[in-house]
Amino acid sequence: MAGGKTRDIKNKIQATKKTSQITKAMNMVSASKLRRAEKTMKAYRPFLKSVRDTISQILNSNLDASHKMLENRDVKKTGYLVITSDRGLAGGYNNNLFRQFKSDVEKKHQSSDEYVIGILGNKGYGYYKTKDVTILNKNVINIRDDVQFIDIIDLIQQMIDMYILEEIDEIIVYYNKFINTIRQDIVAEKILPIDNLEGDEYMVSYEFEPSPQQVLDTLLPIYIQNVIYGFILNAKASEHAARMTAMKNATDNAKEIVDKLTLHYNRARQAAITQEITEIVGGAAALK
Repeated sequence: MAGGKTRDIKNKIQATKKTSQITKAMNMVSASKLRRAEKTMKAYRPFLKSVRDTISQILNSNLDASHKMLENRDVKKTGYLVITSDRGLAGGYNNNLFRQFKSDVEKKHQSSDEYVIGILGNKGYGYYKTKDVTILNKNVINIRDDVQFIDIIDLIQQMIDMYILEEIDEIIVYYNKFINTIRQDIVAEKILPIDNLEGDEYMVSYEFEPSPQQVLDTLLPIYIQNVIYGFILNAKASEHAARMTAMKNATDNAKEIVDKLTLHYNRARQAAITQEITEIVGGAAALK
């Protein structure tokens, strides 16, 4: 009996050590991916800033320029874009987002007819396709580690078109915003209508051809597309950070379990030795 018990404990120790090796490797992989994601995110910001500054200059220098994307209207229907991950093992990265989104929607809307949802990421699509909500994309849109604009452009353009056609009256993006390696905040960013286009105080003066209005009509959809793409890059960095933290915690927990099991193993082994000695002594005494 004692031998079987020590053997079971030893097997658990070995299995836990192997799990610890896997989680440690995943932690290192996520740390490497996080560094690349941060680099990509930072390199992308100057382009988005230049587009925003150009739009701001058109609006400041041409007061007659206008666009539906800039106009506030009564909100009858809302379009939500929810950015999730393709894979799990990232702690509460997805579940916390689902809970926050559900709480906000229940406070704001009386029924599911008042909003539609666009979903990026396999986890989000798998979660919401069983719910009583209207999902704009009929198939999974994966958010791979090397995020590609072509993967998400169709859904984003669909939502922009719906806004211009007044099928929805605002677009709000939910995602995990990267703060640092141990903190990712769930945020809801309203991107349409656009109301925060403040450029630099000192900007180069341009002449716009064929006209400021036509340039504005072209740039505004591009700006929204790239704002969302920036959110996706940020969310991807948050995902790697969350997975890195989760795998570190899993590795630390595995080490604690190994220490406890080792203590139990030593005690069980000591008890087995004591029992064997007792049996030997008892047997020797019986032969006298």
